Amino acid sequence: MAPANAMEPMAPVLDRTGWSAVASDEETVKENGRAANVLDGDAATLWHSRWSGTATPLPHSITVDMHRTTVVSALVYQPRAVGVNGRVGEYRISVSTDGRNWGSPVATGTLADDGSAKTLAFAPQGARFVRLTAVTEAGRRGPWTSAAELNLLGDPGTPAATVDLSRTGWTAVASDEETAKENGRAANVLDGDAATLWHSRWSGTATKLPHSVTVDMHRTAAVSALVYQPRKDGINGRVGAYTITTSADGTTFGTPVATGIWRDDDTVKTATFTRTVNARYIRLTATGEAGNRGPWTSAAEIRLSGPGAPAVHGSWGRITGFPLVPVATAVLPGDKLLAWSAYALDRFGGSSGYTQTAILDLKTGKVTQRRIDNTGHDMFCPGIAMLADGRVLVTGGSNADKASIYDPATDSWSASVGMNIARGYQSMTLLSTGEAFVLGGSWSGAAGDKSGEVWSPDTGTWRRLPGVPAAPALTADPRGPYRADNHMWLYATSGGKVLQAGPSKQMNWIRTDGNGSITPAGTRADSQDAMTGNAVAYDIGKLLTLGGSPAYENTPATRRAYTVSVDGDRVQAARTGDMGHARAFGNSVVLPDGKVAVFGGQSYPVPFSDATSVLTPELWDPATGTFTPLASMAIPRNYHSVANLLPDGRIFSGGGGLCGDCATNHSDGAVFTPPYLLNADGSPKPRPVITGDVPPRTAAGRALTVATQAPVASFVLMRAAAATHSTDNDQRRVPLVSTATGTGTYTVSIPADRGVVLPGTYMLFALNAQGVPSTARFITVS
Repeated sequence: MAPANAMEPMAPVLDRTGWSAVASDEETVKENGRAANVLDGDAATLWHSRWSGTATPLPHSITVDMHRTTVVSALVYQPRAVGVNGRVGEYRISVSTDGRNWGSPVATGTLADDGSAKTLAFAPQGARFVRLTAVTEAGRRGPWTSAAELNLLGDPGTPAATVDLSRTGWTAVASDEETAKENGRAANVLDGDAATLWHSRWSGTATKLPHSVTVDMHRTAAVSALVYQPRKDGINGRVGAYTITTSADGTTFGTPVATGIWRDDDTVKTATFTRTVNARYIRLTATGEAGNRGPWTSAAEIRLSGPGAPAVHGSWGRITGFPLVPVATAVLPGDKLLAWSAYALDRFGGSSGYTQTAILDLKTGKVTQRRIDNTGHDMFCPGIAMLADGRVLVTGGSNADKASIYDPATDSWSASVGMNIARGYQSMTLLSTGEAFVLGGSWSGAAGDKSGEVWSPDTGTWRRLPGVPAAPALTADPRGPYRADNHMWLYATSGGKVLQAGPSKQMNWIRTDGNGSITPAGTRADSQDAMTGNAVAYDIGKLLTLGGSPAYENTPATRRAYTVSVDGDRVQAARTGDMGHARAFGNSVVLPDGKVAVFGGQSYPVPFSDATSVLTPELWDPATGTFTPLASMAIPRNYHSVANLLPDGRIFSGGGGLCGDCATNHSDGAVFTPPYLLNADGSPKPRPVITGDVPPRTAAGRALTVATQAPVASFVLMRAAAATHSTDNDQRRVPLVSTATGTGTYTVSIPADRGVVLPGTYMLFALNAQGVPSTARFITVS
C-alpha cells in the first residue's frame, strides 16, 4: 500500500491561464488537429500532425509558450483518448527563455505504447518555452504524432547540480523579530541549530504580514536555490506563499527569482530560482502563513545553494526516460544497460508470468522495450547474479520459485530450473567455484526458513544447503523474517565461501560445499542492524557499508559507514567517517580509483514515498575515510531505485516507485559524471586510451599484454554488476599488478585466486597518475 503522501506530486501543476501552443505542423483539413487543443482542458480534442494529402514526416514538435518565465521540471503528455495513431514513442524535450535559443535537450527517452498519461521529467530550471519533439511513433504505425493534453509541472524543490554554500561569515536581519517573549532573532536561521528560530514579532500587537528575512553573505556568490527549514516545536508561522529576491548592494532588490506556496508541514522546503544569480543579499519574504493561522512567520534554518564546481562536485547529464520504472538493472558488454520492472510498466502484484524489460544503448541514448513471456517468470523483487560466462541469472520475486537467464550475446531470455525454495527479496552472489549462491527471501513464497541453495552451471539445477539456515543472518525487524532476511550483503571469497556482512549487525561465514554451514564472523563494530543500507567491495578483501535503518521502514536511517576487512578467515570491522546525510534505500557504486559514490535514499525510509529524500550524493575517499558532497540530483531516488558503474567510468542513477497510480513513479534515469573526469570549467579531462586488442577471455593467474596511447599509472578490473533494492553483490574492484614492457605497453597480471577475481565479465580500466580512468574494455575471466 502506497502511503498517502506518495499520491501527492512534489511539483505543482502549473496554471495554464494565458498559455499558447504552436506546432511544427498540424492537421486542419480533415479534422481539427490544431496545436491549441492541447491546452483546452478537453481530452477528447487533440493536436495531430498533418496527415491529409501527403503526410508530413517525423519528427514533429509542439511548443508551449507560458508567456512568463517560471521554474518548470516536467512535461505531462496525455495521449489521445480515442484511437492509437500518433502516440509519441522516442522523444526530446527542450526549453528556452526566449523561443530562439534552445540548447541541448533537457530530456530524451522512449514512451510505452499505451493510453496512460506520461510524466517526462527533467532538471528544474527557469523557462518560458517548452518544446516536445516526437522522433518516432510508439507503435511504428506511421509518420504521425498526436497529443490530447499537455501540462507542465513547476518547482519540485530539487534544484539540479547544486551544492550547499558555506555559511561562514554570514549574517541575517529581518523586517521584524520577536525578542520580548522569546529569542526569535533573525540570526537564529544561520546558527545550525534547528531548535532555535526566527519569529516575526507577535508580543503586544503582532506585526502584520508580509515578513522578510535577508541573508547577507558578505561576498558575492552564484546562488541557485534557497532551502527553508520550518520550526520543529510548533506550527505557527510556517511559510506558505513566498517570494525570493536578490541584491548586490542590500538596497536595490530586483524582480523575484522564485515565487510559490509551500505546504503546511514540517518538511524542509527548497525554492529553485528561475536563473542562477550573482548576489550578496538574498531575501525571503513570506506573504502568507501556510495554515492561515495568523499573521506570523517563522524559520528554523535557511541555507543557500549554488552551482557545483565540476572538478569538485561532478555534473549530471540529461534525464533519459524509460517506458518502465527501472527497478533492476545490469551492465552488459556492448555498452548496454538492461532494465526491468514487473508484469506492468509502473506497478507490481500477483504472479503474472511475464516481465517488462528495456535496454538502454549507452552510445545512442535510445531505449527499446520488450515484454518477456517465454520464461513464465514475473521477475519483480528478484535475486540477481552475474554468471561466469557473462549471462545474468534472475531468481524468484513475484513468481517466487522461478529462475530465468538472460544471455547478452544473443539478447535472449530462457527459463532455468526453479529453486527448491520459493523466494522474493533474496540475495545472491556468484561463488569462486562458478556456482551461484542464494539466501533469504521471505517477502515471497511460503513461510519458513529460507535457507541457502547453490545453482550449478554444469547441470543448471539447484542443490539445497540444509546447513545454511537464514535464521543466524536475520535482523531484529519487528515484522519478523518477512522483512528480516531481505537484501543480504554477500561477499564471495576463496573456496566457495561467502561472508554475509549485513544488513544484520551479526556477520557470518558461510561454506557452500556439502550440506554447507554458517558460523559467526563477529559483529560489524558498533553498527546496529542496517536494513536497506548497502555494502560495496572497494578493494581486495575490503568492503564499505553505508547507511540503512534498524527496520525495513518507518525507523530513522543512519549516517554511519563502516569498513569491513577480510584476511583469510579473519574479519575486522571499523567505523569510518559518517556520511553528511542519513540514508536508507540509497545506492552505492565503487569507482575505478577506489572511491565510493552514494546516491539517493531517505532519512526516514517509507516505501513509495519521496518524503525525506536525500538529493545530495556523496563521495567516500578510502585514503581519508571522509565523505564529500557531490552535485545534487534533480529527481529523488529512493525505494526501487538503482545505480550502476558504466564502461566509460560514469554512473547511471535511476528508477524509484513502481506504485501504480501514484506520484512517485520515476520512469527515468540520468548519468552522473564524477569529478575525476572533469576540468574546472566542466570540459572533459584528457583520458588514457587502451589501444590494440584486449582478448575477450582470459583466466585467473594469466597475464595480459595491454597497449595504451600514452604511459599510465595502473590498471583495475571492475566487475560488471547488477543492482536492485539498494543491493549489488556483484560489484567488485580488483586492482591489478602491471609492468611496463615498453612505451605504452604493459604486462598486466590477473590474480590467481578466484576468490579475488570471481569468474565473470569485467571492465578493464587504465588510470593515469591523476586517477583519470580510460573507457573500459570488456573481458571475461573464466
